Amino acid sequence: MVVRDAISAPDVDGVPRRATRRFPLFTRDTARPEGGGRAAPRDAPAPARQWPVLAVSAAVGLGLLLTALDSFRVGTLLIGLALLAGAVLRWLVPDVGMLAVRSRFTDIATYGVLGTAIVLLAMMVQPDPWLVIPFLKDTLHFTVTNS
Repeated sequence: MVVRDAISAPDVDGVPRRATRRFPLFTRDTARPEGGGRAAPRDAPAPARQWPVLAVSAAVGLGLLLTALDSFRVGTLLIGLALLAGAVLRWLVPDVGMLAVRSRFTDIATYGVLGTAIVLLAMMVQPDPWLVIPFLKDTLHFTVTNS
């Protein structure tokens, strides 16, 4: 049997049920996201097979620890950079294991937008912000005084 669509959800015997990614009105299962395979060979230990998600999770965990230990700016900056690293891994590495949640484009966009937002907010934290965006203060002043 020739499988035309390797991403289709298989049945219990491992045979794909349909040849497209388009789902009927009532879905019984979902297709694995592209790139959702193992990041290392099957015979590798479990942590090695999931190294991309473990690397991103470890960096986020370290950022949360730094934030809890009263280094807010550095901790949140590390969290944002970890999400940006997740976007880069999702883009460059063909099989990222559990780091692949949705389609490649959606994962990259989600990790990228959230990572960028967290990095920018971490750089604007008061007091002594590293990044000052002048029109934001004027916008806030306008919305508070004119409401």
